[in-house]
Amino acid sequence: MPDPALSAGPLAGIKVVDLTAMVFGPYATQTMADLGAAVVKIEPPAGDPMRYISPGPAPDLSGVFCNINRGKRSVVLDLRDPAHADVLRGLIAEADVFIHSMRGRAIARLGFDYEAVKAIRPDIVYTNCYGYSRRGPDADKPAYDDTIQAECGIPHVQRLMTGEPGFAATIMADKIAGLHALYATLAALFHRERTGEGQEVEVGMFEAMASFMLVEHANGMIFDPPLTPAHYHRAVSPNRRPYETRDGHIAVLIYNDKHWHAFMDAVRPEWASADYDTLAQRARHVDIIYGKLGETFRSRTTDEWMALLEELQIPCARVKSTDELFDDPHLNSVGFFEQVDSPQGTMRFPGVPTWFSATPGKVAGPSPRLGQDDADYKGEA
Repeated sequence: MPDPALSAGPLAGIKVVDLTAMVFGPYATQTMADLGAAVVKIEPPAGDPMRYISPGPAPDLSGVFCNINRGKRSVVLDLRDPAHADVLRGLIAEADVFIHSMRGRAIARLGFDYEAVKAIRPDIVYTNCYGYSRRGPDADKPAYDDTIQAECGIPHVQRLMTGEPGFAATIMADKIAGLHALYATLAALFHRERTGEGQEVEVGMFEAMASFMLVEHANGMIFDPPLTPAHYHRAVSPNRRPYETRDGHIAVLIYNDKHWHAFMDAVRPEWASADYDTLAQRARHVDIIYGKLGETFRSRTTDEWMALLEELQIPCARVKSTDELFDDPHLNSVGFFEQVDSPQGTMRFPGVPTWFSATPGKVAGPSPRLGQDDADYKGEA
């Protein structure tokens, strides 16, 4: 495996064998790589399907693939081939983490379930990235972001807001589950650091998203007997949307009493009422208030509102496109984007979003071509 001691991030020295594909697992291991871990991505002969889902500088380098596999090594192994399986066993013997996104039965058939891997490296942290926990009846059910969004209630709460079920316009389930896989793996590494004991970790995308959605939407359902249906009323209000101004749109949250009274004193809308003076009162009338604010914000331009709201220190933001993030003054001032040279040209990546005073992370390098590092690992296999 590559020498992770050459890295400078907080995970320098950690070696990861990565048998994940698509987004869920690769997002977790991309973050590990950016934080200094040495990550070897094991791919089947056809490669990770994400290599081919959008345009890129080479046929096997889509934009999404490049972003979530940057800084990794790529080794192609057909694990049905005994010689290739031996190559993987050699990598495992040196590894700290083994992470995969195959179904439980599939990885067991190949001879790389937890017990088999533990026999090679007893203190390894072994992370399973599943659609559904293998402890339940849906263990072997296939899962993708859209199906998990549906199962965890996202289209339902969107229907409460808009009248029609809809998906979030981002692959939310994959990325959130990836963050769960990241912290769970790091927690197991921390336990190993203290005790010397490795362990098996399981992250189900459905369970991760159910937990995520029920943070606020569980609401009164956590009590016995339930006090409300399982949704947070403010979040699903049909009038909760960016406010239309005279020349655009703006996001504003006039939430606490200080902000509310400052806004009312400055704008003095004709619909202002003592019935809305406190947060508790406004919570009971949130649909009405959002509707009334919508009418009020149409009366001035975006620039006029931004000047006033910023003066009052009320949280507000212009509605931006994702393209505009690449030119955002704040992101560029903190060095958020990092340029990396590759044989295919320069790539500009969104960088590490966390900051460390002693062990800063950085984009680990360009994304690998399929099998780019075979010669370093496979030998005569």
